[in-house]
Amino acid sequence: MPKKDILKLIKEERHVFRAAKRTGDGNAAWIALEREHILGQGFFWPHIRSHVAMLGYAIETRDGREVFGQTMRLLLAPLGNLTGRLPWGNTGRANVSAFKPMPYPEDLASALSLSPEERR
Repeated sequence: MPKKDILKLIKEERHVFRAAKRTGDGNAAWIALEREHILGQGFFWPHIRSHVAMLGYAIETRDGREVFGQTMRLLLAPLGNLTGRLPWGNTGRANVSAFKPMPYPEDLASALSLSPEERR
């Protein structure tokens, strides 16, 4: 899938997050942020923005563990993008290791078949 299409999917997940937040569906909000992270992980700014959004939501929901986890990930994410050493498929949440690769959700797998060079 072309880069522009992945970036469109990232925007769609952000819309899902905002809608879930408006309706008070915290679980759906986190899932949308996780999916946005998975999609944006291979792009420098979308990856950083996903962690900023997670940090903001963690602060809003008063989740101290997630605030700490997102703060640490914001320190690590730029280095991971610059070196290309990212745990692909990782949801980006504090409840999983920041270094653990994870399988892509089935519906996102084909969109994420770009090589790292194509994602830049």
